[in-house]
Amino acid sequence: MRQSTQTDAEKRVLASQRIETLRKEIRRHDHLYYVKDRPEISDLAYDRLFRELVDLEAAYPDLITPDSPTQRVGAPPLDELAKVAHERPMLSLDSITDREEVLAFDKRVRRELGKELDRAMESETIHYTVEPKYDGLSVELVYESGRFVRGATRGDGHVGEDVTINLRTLRSLPLTLQADVAPPAHLVVRGEVYMRLDDFQALNRRITERGGDAFANPRNAAAGSLRQLDSRITAERPLALTCYDTMVRSGPVPPTHWDELDTLAAWGLPAPEQRRRCDSIDEVLAFHADIEAEREALPFEIDGVVVKVDRRDWQAALGEKSRSPRWAIAFKFSPRKEITRVQDIVVSVGRTGTLTPLALLKPVEVGGVTISRATLHNADEIARKDIRVGDTVKVERAGDVIPAIAERVPITGERRAEPFRMPDACPVCGAAVAREGAYYYCSGQAACPAQLKGALEHFASKQALNIDGLGKKTVAQLVEEGLVRELPDLYELTMDQLLALDGFADKSASLLLEAIRQSKQATLDRFLMGLGIRQVGRHIAKVLARRFGTLDAIVAADRDILESVHEIGPEIAASLESFFREERNRRVIHRLRKLGMSFEEPGGPKSGAARRMEGKTFVFTGGLTRLSRDEAKRLVEDSGGRVTSSVSKHTNFVVAGQDPGSKLDEARRLGVQILTEPEFHDLLEPS
Repeated sequence: MRQSTQTDAEKRVLASQRIETLRKEIRRHDHLYYVKDRPEISDLAYDRLFRELVDLEAAYPDLITPDSPTQRVGAPPLDELAKVAHERPMLSLDSITDREEVLAFDKRVRRELGKELDRAMESETIHYTVEPKYDGLSVELVYESGRFVRGATRGDGHVGEDVTINLRTLRSLPLTLQADVAPPAHLVVRGEVYMRLDDFQALNRRITERGGDAFANPRNAAAGSLRQLDSRITAERPLALTCYDTMVRSGPVPPTHWDELDTLAAWGLPAPEQRRRCDSIDEVLAFHADIEAEREALPFEIDGVVVKVDRRDWQAALGEKSRSPRWAIAFKFSPRKEITRVQDIVVSVGRTGTLTPLALLKPVEVGGVTISRATLHNADEIARKDIRVGDTVKVERAGDVIPAIAERVPITGERRAEPFRMPDACPVCGAAVAREGAYYYCSGQAACPAQLKGALEHFASKQALNIDGLGKKTVAQLVEEGLVRELPDLYELTMDQLLALDGFADKSASLLLEAIRQSKQATLDRFLMGLGIRQVGRHIAKVLARRFGTLDAIVAADRDILESVHEIGPEIAASLESFFREERNRRVIHRLRKLGMSFEEPGGPKSGAARRMEGKTFVFTGGLTRLSRDEAKRLVEDSGGRVTSSVSKHTNFVVAGQDPGSKLDEARRLGVQILTEPEFHDLLEPS
């Protein structure tokens, strides 16, 4: 009996060793095939290796690990995609389209870098790494000790959707980083999920043959495939991946972005192969021209190149704006153009009341996409291009995504229609149309039916009233069934009304009604944010709430008083005045108050924390023991401060928690005041 047990144990050890050998070999062949496009063995030989691994894992199921190649087939469907906060904001890029803007970017980099480094930069060589701008879906990839543990979509840049299970199905994503180049204990990488053109065409062919609706373009196909609730569907879709940025990592960081990309590739992550390290801005322009000429021959869609300052320390010195880095830009290609005819011009009313003229077109194909309407942007643009109903026009996909009219094509002897004019009243609700620069908007924002769905979604969002359960699908049902015709109707919903809607049972209906009831006790800044007033986002809402204390005080303030508030300029003041002057909006607020909404905050002297922190900029580095990073950020913002992700000479405080990173060294170098976690909490004290 003892001999048999020993034999079984020996068999298990041998099986374990063979399983590890097979996994390493299969991962290597996956990388060669899906990333390098250089297979070394036939499909038949690969299938034999894979089948042997499947059989061994079936015999020893306790040896199956999440990173095994056999685990890429997907899992049972989820009820929804969970939300996940990014460890570092996933910023977007400023876009430029011509040579002069590129030269201006280089000039700005030299000027700002010179200020930060206190030296002239005109004669110094600034190296740029330039790589293709893939047209896909941005993702965050998290590795712990070399093993893939989590992946998320970009979302709003701060919070995305957890798509870990779906990402595991991508053959080009290594579930375990290559061990010959030791990966850090903690690594967060940014990448782009996309679909190759030949795979996209094959997928659309299959969908069409089954009687389904084909995808409009590869980007939509990639985004729709990755965000599936059923990862088994994702596993059947031909998704690819490229990685181009290290967002967070423990241990030493490569000195340049070029080295960073080489390191990613050495770990087995697919990095852009069509990249170039440029010694001057002229070389950047040359690379842009070269890759644009190759664009149609590439096996995937790109809409430009990304230009990045190569040195990491210089990137840190340049820093970031609220939504984009100062050390990188997207240098877009000239959009593709086609010719068609304008059949009509209509006005669309958006969520925030913006009136956008749209051209209804005779259908035309541009870049493989059939386009039947195009934006005309605004009245000034229509007048400048002189676009009228019946005109022949060139259509382009601006940024290769949004259809737009490039110009009119004159036809000899044609009789043209009258010039287009924007309406004086909202075509949906009849409220007065106001103008803001080149744009027109409906002033009846809180009461305009055309804006209702978007307004309700915004009102219920986490940054506004935070009504859990009031998502896009529910909002659509409430509006389409006529249960909510303006915001206050939300607070008169009944259990019976909700139970009559698809997807609602006793528990879900009760939870939604309770969430709506709780939202009646709102802070003033959240209520202002929820109203969807043009140009009043989360930060401006907090500024207004702190300055005025009550909604009545804000409503009573004239434009001069509003403009006297720090950070409130003429456009924001005009938007506020226009919103509160519209009778329909005042009626909505009056009804909300009658239904029990309370959103006043006491005025009076500021707390000690507000006096100490208002207008100050904070950076956090390392782990906090008493608060999460999001909680700490909220406390700073509630006291009038701001939190940024990088250290500069404009930073007031760096809060150093456990295991602080390179930001602490940068703070010391720049002479920025460093706080321990207890010292940060002392700042928060009310006295």
